[in-house]
Amino acid sequence: MSTNRKKQATVNSKMHIKHKLFAGYDLWLLDTALLLMCIGLIMVASASISIAAKEYADPLHFFWRQGVALMIGLSFAFVIVKVPLQFWQNISVLLLILAFVMLFLVLVPGIGKEVNGSMRWIQIGPFSLQTSEPVKFCVIAYLAGYIVRHKQTVQTDFAGFVRPIVMLTIISGLLLMQPDFGATVVLFTTALGMLFMGGIPLLRFFAWVSVAFTILLTLAIMSPYRMQRLMSFIDPWKDPFDTGFQLTQALIAFGRGEWLGVGLGSSIQKLFYLPEAHTDFVFSVIAEETGLFGSVFIICLFSFLVWRAFVIGHVAESVEKYFAAYFAYGIGLIIGIQAYINMGVNMGILPTKGLTLPLLSYGGNSLITYCMLIAILLRIEYENRQDTRNIVQKVVVAYA
Repeated sequence: MSTNRKKQATVNSKMHIKHKLFAGYDLWLLDTALLLMCIGLIMVASASISIAAKEYADPLHFFWRQGVALMIGLSFAFVIVKVPLQFWQNISVLLLILAFVMLFLVLVPGIGKEVNGSMRWIQIGPFSLQTSEPVKFCVIAYLAGYIVRHKQTVQTDFAGFVRPIVMLTIISGLLLMQPDFGATVVLFTTALGMLFMGGIPLLRFFAWVSVAFTILLTLAIMSPYRMQRLMSFIDPWKDPFDTGFQLTQALIAFGRGEWLGVGLGSSIQKLFYLPEAHTDFVFSVIAEETGLFGSVFIICLFSFLVWRAFVIGHVAESVEKYFAAYFAYGIGLIIGIQAYINMGVNMGILPTKGLTLPLLSYGGNSLITYCMLIAILLRIEYENRQDTRNIVQKVVVAYA
């Protein structure tokens, strides 16, 4: 009995520590994000084990690197969740300047690092910084601040809407010079969504959506390799051993998974059939190993994150914390857009793009950035709860 009491006391002590550590924060949001990260670690290990053993003589090479990135991301998140939202609002313009500096530096020879014909990384000692990832954080923070500072102008004046569009066009141009078409699409779409949430007229919004869609489609058509991707997406089975190879292998993975999957670690497609199995196409490996149920579960987790972000944003808006509201909307949009584009590409619904699946795919820069964005969401929800409590207390005092 004494031993049992000690065990129970230890369990209670751990639960008490966890309660104190996360007191006041949204545990549903936190647990969902942590669950996605844990699933990501497992699936990165499973999807990369063959290529890691061949190229690095260590089957868990990518798992260890992803684990280190996760620790860094969680460390940043732990600090960010303690920082008041007012701090990010105060430095939102500086964050935009930082975004421009990073995008310019990555294109400078000797500073930018070229990998597979793309200049997307800055080498910092043993680490490589993929600039498009922190730029997402900077742009969302800037746009949230801009909408708050120029809310009336954005809603009524054409110039108020055009200024952030010009800024986004410059950023998109710098991203396309790397080139990073996928990040451009995600960032521009997120920005348009945030401006829509900021209250721009519907006619103006749809006009600019049409313009943006036309420009992106023109860029895709004018670029030979993007045009090739588009044609292979339309009919991947026309050339399944060349232009349609990646997509056909992904579809085979989905077909093999059936209802319950072939079992964790038992994927055949990851054995040098499916390119980028641990990065852009990890969802195909998930579908093969866990089946339809596992795939739907992942989709539900992302849907919950997006829904929760919009609920948090709506609550912030209701207590007149507009910067927090637009920041939350931006986070929900970028998570949802990137996740659903990635999964759509894996399922053959969208043309192939080089986009990771947030919190799941291998990629330290992406994982760290999304850990920071989740921490911002947690902070917004925490401040919402504090403000709501203060409002209730004032009402109670007023009618006491």
